[in-house]
Amino acid sequence: MLSLVPTRLLQSGRRPLSPGSRAGLGAALVLLAIVSAVELADGRPAHYVALLAAAPILAAALAAWQVVLGVGAAATLIGAGFALVEPKMSLVTSVNVVGVALATGLAMAVASVRQRQAVKIAELTKLASVAQQAVLRSLGPQVGTLSVAGRYISSTATAEIGGDLYEAIDTPYGVRMIIGDVRGKGLDAVRLASIVLGSYRHVAYERADLRAVVADLDRAVARNVGDEDFVTAALVEERGGTLTIVNCGHPPPLLLRRGAVIPLEPPAPAPPLGFMPVVRPRVERLEPGDRLLLFTDGLGEARRDGEFFPTADRAWRLLGHGTVADGLASLETALVEWVHGRLDDDIALVLMEYAGARTAAAAAVPSWEVGAAES
Repeated sequence: MLSLVPTRLLQSGRRPLSPGSRAGLGAALVLLAIVSAVELADGRPAHYVALLAAAPILAAALAAWQVVLGVGAAATLIGAGFALVEPKMSLVTSVNVVGVALATGLAMAVASVRQRQAVKIAELTKLASVAQQAVLRSLGPQVGTLSVAGRYISSTATAEIGGDLYEAIDTPYGVRMIIGDVRGKGLDAVRLASIVLGSYRHVAYERADLRAVVADLDRAVARNVGDEDFVTAALVEERGGTLTIVNCGHPPPLLLRRGAVIPLEPPAPAPPLGFMPVVRPRVERLEPGDRLLLFTDGLGEARRDGEFFPTADRAWRLLGHGTVADGLASLETALVEWVHGRLDDDIALVLMEYAGARTAAAAAVPSWEVGAAES
């Protein structure tokens, strides 16, 4: 009798039980069995019928309302059975059986409310995922002649997007990439990140000079933020094997070359976007097999027991082998293990690999880049 009623009620549905419903049903049936066994061992009259009300309440914490109804019906029938076998049904036992039925109704209402909230949370999570795909498009596996991969690591399980941003596009001026970090969190940070990326996706095709791209992005940020808001960013251009980097208050990219890890510090510091940065490009000549890691400061600030994640020490071992996507996956795994799964900030990562120059014609470098390299 313990499982007959809920089983029949549940079999009338078309969808299989969720793991939560199965767990709730199992726990409730165990409780019904325990209370029934104690009642049978105690003999007449019935003393523990009221405890049967705990079964539907327990099921309501995990299961759907249909499961709660089945458990409550079983509990009510069991209580009624104990009441009927008494030589003379007492008022207390009758009230306890009615209490089990009332507890079932209350538990069903609780389960229904919890289900609706779970559906809303699932919808919001799906919307967040769609928003992330709209703001942060998937990178790679090939952009121009470069192998490229991007990864976004959220610091919270309930949010998949924040103020970190990245993009890589193939333009007439070479493959151009940006990585940035908006000050702050929440929807305002997401909004500003989308503004920066939208502006970048336009001006990266229009401006031959990365410094002009920075100026355009700075104006876009300044028009949409307060006095204390800003965006750190690093912009990278690969053209015929020549790498040009401009940095606006952002952590310097790491160049991985033949087992060495080289931080590409800017020639001179510049403030973030929103503070009218005046940048000086850094120019490097790439070698086949070189890899470049772009990252936001969440990576540099990840720590365990006060000790920061040793990015530079582990970069080559984690990122220097396999595909660029495999490298980022290895880095994320090592990072999450280091912090025991608890990150304080979101992290955006971009890893690119240079295979070789396109053509001699494409390798021509604008004069301002040559001058910057010589300076």
